[in-house]
Amino acid sequence: MRESCRVTSSILDDLTDFVKPGISTEDINRFVHKAMAEAGASPSTLGYKGFPKSCCTSLNDVVCHGVPSPYVLLNVGDIINIDVTSYKNGFHGDSSRMYFVGGAEACTEEARRLVQITEQAMYAGISVVKPGARVGDIGAAIQEFIKNTGFPYGIVREYTGHGVGREFHEPPQVVHVGKRGHGDTLRPGMIFTVEPMINLGTHKTILSKVDGWTVRTADGKWSAQWEHTVLVTDQGAECLTRSLKA
Repeated sequence: MRESCRVTSSILDDLTDFVKPGISTEDINRFVHKAMAEAGASPSTLGYKGFPKSCCTSLNDVVCHGVPSPYVLLNVGDIINIDVTSYKNGFHGDSSRMYFVGGAEACTEEARRLVQITEQAMYAGISVVKPGARVGDIGAAIQEFIKNTGFPYGIVREYTGHGVGREFHEPPQVVHVGKRGHGDTLRPGMIFTVEPMINLGTHKTILSKVDGWTVRTADGKWSAQWEHTVLVTDQGAECLTRSLKA
């Protein structure tokens, strides 16, 4: 798991310099696929339940599962989530990050704040992970954090974190809203993702009838997501997909 997660982190690190105005989301897909092959890994998403690409590229109002396309170009001021899962030596390492197209200074204050708060919400959820805690504690911590910001953000319900390891998606399901003391009990050695999707407006989403994958906000407002693969340790939690450059 550590090795597959390092591959994913390295690719996400390298994408920081690659993401720029004018490139297509298909350019990102090719970059990810090539980097995977060079690392001796393969993309978990490619062919998964029919998904046609090697990563997910979710731009602006796309919540998740955006399908890379040569016709979708990045513009100055856009925000994009890139979700990468590497499969190596029988294990999957899953993570996603947000990128500012043209740099943070090119984006609106509203967009910058959304991206920052979403990352903080992810870490709020991770902060309660420890042996004996419950899965519901994670969602509750995220929900409480978002409420305390004072902004009317929507927390996506339909798409969640999940166990990950020998299978791309395993139990438990990690919902990003919840009640403390509810859900599965966390034990050392468990590995799962924490990946809140936070919308500027409603939490409701719409699934594309065209490709059957792309999920957008129901009101067209922008969305952000951050994701780590998290290991429950004897002391608490370890983010296996943290940046290798941090």
